[in-house]
Amino acid sequence: MKLILRADVENLGNLGDVVEVKPGYGRNYLLPQGLAMVASDANLKAFELERKKLQARMDALRAEAQSMQTRLEALEVVIPMHVGDNDKLYGSVTSSIIGDALAALGVEVDRRRILMDAPIRTLGEHPVRVRLHASVIAVVPVKVISDHQPEAEEEPAPEAPAAEAEAAEAAQ
Repeated sequence: MKLILRADVENLGNLGDVVEVKPGYGRNYLLPQGLAMVASDANLKAFELERKKLQARMDALRAEAQSMQTRLEALEVVIPMHVGDNDKLYGSVTSSIIGDALAALGVEVDRRRILMDAPIRTLGEHPVRVRLHASVIAVVPVKVISDHQPEAEEEPAPEAPAAEAEAAEAAQ
């Protein structure tokens, strides 16, 4: 089935390309989504008239995605997780958890656009890719930390006022 693409489609082509696809993919996905139109002489002429408008819309979407990319790459996403012995996570960090953490930072990203080869199962910093547009992919640094405070950090806080009190007594 020959189609004219009305938008950039990942792994298929860009706006205006005439592509050959399997009939089911064209009928069930590309045509209903408005991503393509059947390649005929009449449609080619109609598409040429509509091309500037579609190109302007695609450029606007790409520019919006690029501005979102700079915002996302500037963020530091910190996800506290419950940890067991040897700093091993109970469970794993999935795309929905990362999506919720981004939403808490004020950036709405559909969890299906978060590209992960496998869930995160270790503490530390991990780069996570987010597809914002067919040609724009942001890399967000996700830092997975333990959700409980180590005892070493809790001890100095109470001792500091005691040390100040001792210093005050010594001064008198």
